[in-house]
Amino acid sequence: MVFGRAAVALLIEKFTGYPQAIHSRISHPVVWAGRLITYLDQKLNKPNVSPAEGRARGVAALAILISAAFFPAWMIADVLSHWRLGWVVEVLLATTLIAQRSLKDHVLDVHQALGRSLPEARRSVSMIVGRDTTSLDESGISRAALESLAENSSDGIVAPVLWYALLGLPGIAIYKAINTADSMIGHKNARYQWFGWASARLDDVVNLPASRLTGLLFAACTPSRFREIVAIMRRDAPKHQSPNAGWPEAAMATALGLRLGGPRSYQGDMLELPWMGEGRTTLTRGDILSGVKLMTRAMLLLSFALLFVAIV
Repeated sequence: MVFGRAAVALLIEKFTGYPQAIHSRISHPVVWAGRLITYLDQKLNKPNVSPAEGRARGVAALAILISAAFFPAWMIADVLSHWRLGWVVEVLLATTLIAQRSLKDHVLDVHQALGRSLPEARRSVSMIVGRDTTSLDESGISRAALESLAENSSDGIVAPVLWYALLGLPGIAIYKAINTADSMIGHKNARYQWFGWASARLDDVVNLPASRLTGLLFAACTPSRFREIVAIMRRDAPKHQSPNAGWPEAAMATALGLRLGGPRSYQGDMLELPWMGEGRTTLTRGDILSGVKLMTRAMLLLSFALLFVAIV
């Protein structure tokens, strides 16, 4: 039955997103998690400690965060299970932790900004990527937007929906807590190399099934090239510095006849990253729209697949 609820949550969120009226009053669950992570970072992340102690402190912070996500979600789910229409409330709560609508809107903002000016497009794409954007041309901006779209289709949509389908409301709450921790402290820099180690490693684990599934969904939405997309995805994804991001990126790139990845600048340092897929390396504004359409079809396919599993 939870598979059916996950499908309904995904379909509802596609149209509603997270209502601004609610956001303006109570903010967002991810923001709440972020505040707790910031507090734990300030209290537990101490400089000049050994790697072992730094990791132990990070594990403790992660355990507290997961507990803070699990217990309220578990209690709410338990209470709702005794209500006649409690499942409806549960589904609506689950939609708050799915990011399909916001991801689509942010990427389309880049598409629309490119139609006005490069400076505006650079500002828009800087909201969804971490690389330097000040010198990006239309191709670089389009590539950045599509890479963000591919990766976040996995960890912003498919992964939370999958963990909701498997483990209910506590599952999706725990996943979002881990994913938020990784985005905030899972960095390989001096401050978080040890303290963020547990968050980064656990995030890799919980995103592993969704990243592969997202790639397969992109391939399934291009049935005439399904075998080719899967083959190139399996070839190129392991080259990516992330154990998960390469799968949806390689699949989307191949489905659209593009190459994603390649060199880019972070904080003034040029990194030579591997290419994902086969096809054009010069992208256009129109490729962003094609990517959004592919993502939309893939998420509809996921909804139907979840409904089918729930029925059978």
